[in-house]
Amino acid sequence: MRLYVAVVALLVAGADVALAQTAGARAGAATAKPSAGAGPVIVVDTIKGSFEFETYPSEAPKTVEHILALVRRNFYNGQRVHRVVPGFVMQFGDPLTRDMRKQADWGGGGSNKPVGVLETSPKHTHVVGAVALAHLSGNPGSGDSQMYVVLAPQPQLNKDFTVFGKVISGMDVVQKLRVPDIIKRVSVKGETKPRS
Repeated sequence: MRLYVAVVALLVAGADVALAQTAGARAGAATAKPSAGAGPVIVVDTIKGSFEFETYPSEAPKTVEHILALVRRNFYNGQRVHRVVPGFVMQFGDPLTRDMRKQADWGGGGSNKPVGVLETSPKHTHVVGAVALAHLSGNPGSGDSQMYVVLAPQPQLNKDFTVFGKVISGMDVVQKLRVPDIIKRVSVKGETKPRS
């Protein structure tokens, strides 16, 4: 009987610690600030909540410029998450996802204006929360509008994909997203209206 009570007490204490750590992580995420040298922060509003990621224009200038231009013209609004691989990535950015009848083609669309270059940096790698540009297999220059958020470290991707940002708030939301959750709105933090 004492062993049972002791085990229950340890489980309850462990649950309290886990809840406190989770609450602390959420509080920290809510007040997260971009790291030194980071560029504009992008806000992604989804049906399951919002997340924010900082950008790295010094290391990935063409990619960040391209993504910011798409965000400012509301390219991502109304799209859906089209790929989630637990322990790997959550991906969105395909305009075909606005049409549920084209679900078989999801993952194949873009803005039709690829970035054209691979911009890798040892400063920004595929750690949890990294935001990177997806591209066609074997063709890094084909990266366009589709991006993914890393759900677990993926160092094997570092040399082949451009990491252009990192989630600084709302990683718990990213972890909850599933196919075909809606991306309601994507905006640049602090900008009140899109630039033309």
